[in-house]
Amino acid sequence: MSGNVTQGNVVKGKVIDIKKFGAFVELEGGKQGFIHISKVSKKYVKSVTDFLSMGQEIEGKVIGTTKDGKLELSLRDSDTPVAVAAVEDSAASSAEGFEKKLTKFLKDSNKKISEYRNHLDKKNKARR
Repeated sequence: MSGNVTQGNVVKGKVIDIKKFGAFVELEGGKQGFIHISKVSKKYVKSVTDFLSMGQEIEGKVIGTTKDGKLELSLRDSDTPVAVAAVEDSAASSAEGFEKKLTKFLKDSNKKISEYRNHLDKKNKARR
């Protein structure tokens, strides 16, 4: 590990960039850290922006270093209030969104199946 930050330490920082695969964090003391999308939450993360936003203050656990010398962080392994609150808020909104999507999908599927059966019935009657 670099400097006085060792693996297992909890560090504070601010999100400075968000990519599809994770978020870059500027830590206290000017060091940089990286949170991979798989380490953002214990829940499924479709998009990092569902859990993190630019300028957000976070606390993460140091789990290693990246090839380019940045500290590798995990919010998933950290039980800090900031990380837990972000997960709970996102999980609640994701659950509601999922239920709505599932209901719409089932309704649309039933409609399409019904239309297809009617089409087949008409086609079969025409052949007789």
